[in-house]
Amino acid sequence: MEAFLSEEERLRCFPVAQKKIFLAHAGVTSLPSAAAGAMKAYITASCEEQQEFSGVLRELAEARRDAATLIGAHSDEISLLGPTALGLSLFANGLDWKVGDEVVIYGDDYPANVYPWLNLERLGVVIKWLEPASLGKITTECVEAALTPATRLVALASCHFQTGWRIDIPAIGALLRPRGILFSLDAIQTLGAFPTPASDVDFLSADAHKWLLGPLAAGIVYVSKDRVAECRPTLLGSWNVKSPDFLAQRSIEFEEGGRRYEPGSLNVAGIYGMRASMNLLMREGLETVSALILERRDQLETGLDSLGFEFLSPRIHEPLRSGIVTTRLHGTDPATLFAALDRAGIAASLRKTRDHGFWLRFSPHFYNTAEEIDATLDVLSTVKRHTL
Repeated sequence: MEAFLSEEERLRCFPVAQKKIFLAHAGVTSLPSAAAGAMKAYITASCEEQQEFSGVLRELAEARRDAATLIGAHSDEISLLGPTALGLSLFANGLDWKVGDEVVIYGDDYPANVYPWLNLERLGVVIKWLEPASLGKITTECVEAALTPATRLVALASCHFQTGWRIDIPAIGALLRPRGILFSLDAIQTLGAFPTPASDVDFLSADAHKWLLGPLAAGIVYVSKDRVAECRPTLLGSWNVKSPDFLAQRSIEFEEGGRRYEPGSLNVAGIYGMRASMNLLMREGLETVSALILERRDQLETGLDSLGFEFLSPRIHEPLRSGIVTTRLHGTDPATLFAALDRAGIAASLRKTRDHGFWLRFSPHFYNTAEEIDATLDVLSTVKRHTL
């Protein structure tokens, strides 16, 4: 399966591929030319006019619409906020907690999805820690085992950042909804790569700078229309509190829709870039994007397996695998492999786990090619010959 009509088109759409093999989308992505072009056009226009020139509000409205389409929500449920931690903190701080309420979290999740919830202990909220059988493998059964009559909310990541295990979002949503338990989702490791349906969660937050191929600090925050009344905005300003003619009122009345959680000026340049990236992915089709990601990661895993690498990520036969391949070679320092890849112009990530030490993490996207994966395997094979 190929995503582009020609190599020339691929290199034009993803200029990073002209200089290196970029396999680090689970970290911070390189921008596609569409996103960079949209941001440059906005910045140029901002030099010629004021930054909120005619058309900006329309662009913001269309970005809400496109984000809603991407996650299967309504545009009124979308706030254009990043980073991911901002949205998660808005959820944690905006709910009316009672002493003894329980929140289920995973302690080995990315810190942005741990600290906002852990901070609630000061209010008397009880934190219940998930204990999966293996790192990052959060199953429906694992979640169910942590639930009690006092469980108020479950906060999960759609995909574990170290191992690449995805969760079954619809199944967990179906588990929690009949019990009246809220479901918060850190979606940054799947949004743009795999279907991430908002219909199964109450809250969702994701920055654009990973699989969505967008800029830093532009993102999507979703609050279900059924939960708006329960989640009070905790950041207040002139944009989300009604201020006719820019005059402060003696009472607080929030704006309707996604503006409710946006206190002030938005990252407009970033939103222009994020919208361009969203449109790029949606034109390709998320099913096609997902299939290409899995094709490349499976090719990489197969080659690494033949070289004797071990894996922390789920294997090819696992349906909930993601685009992440976490691996290392026994007897070789992962930092040595990382340095060799870097010298060869191949971008990967070096990640440390709490109990298993350092690993190499690869995360190819849909535009990476089979030839790039083969070149990566060649570098690692050469290092293996010279170090073992």
